[in-house]
Amino acid sequence: MKFQFYAHPPDTEGLDVVVTSVASDAHTWNLVYIQLLLEELGHRVINLGGCVPDQLVVDACRARRPDLIVISTVNGHGFVDGKRVVRLLRSYHELYATPIVIGGKLGIAGGEQGHGVRQLLEAGFDAVFEESAGIVSFRDFVQSLPARVMTR
Repeated sequence: MKFQFYAHPPDTEGLDVVVTSVASDAHTWNLVYIQLLLEELGHRVINLGGCVPDQLVVDACRARRPDLIVISTVNGHGFVDGKRVVRLLRSYHELYATPIVIGGKLGIAGGEQGHGVRQLLEAGFDAVFEESAGIVSFRDFVQSLPARVMTR
């Protein structure tokens, strides 16, 4: 599938955000929730949906060059799938500096604090939001980003 996105006008405020899940996660309610929250905060959102293959995430992000990439997962495989997709995203120069975050249920045991979170950060995520933390820290992170992070 080939994506064709149109750049927003340079004077538009807010962030251009891609929201997606990992390849193994078919859940979509979390993605819709994140999309609505971001839109309520004044950002433009492209929601890729559930079970998105890694290369499709990369292709969409390379075409769109978003200000923020949000990966949300609830199936418990975010730790493994997230590390793989963030490394792939970071391998492209145009996405190297793009803020990328992951949140939700990241492991099948739950409470993946500590070692797992550090590994996700080391793999290339700018922030990790575990399901137990709630949405406030994610919202605060997004609001801390300057509008128009990327130079187009």
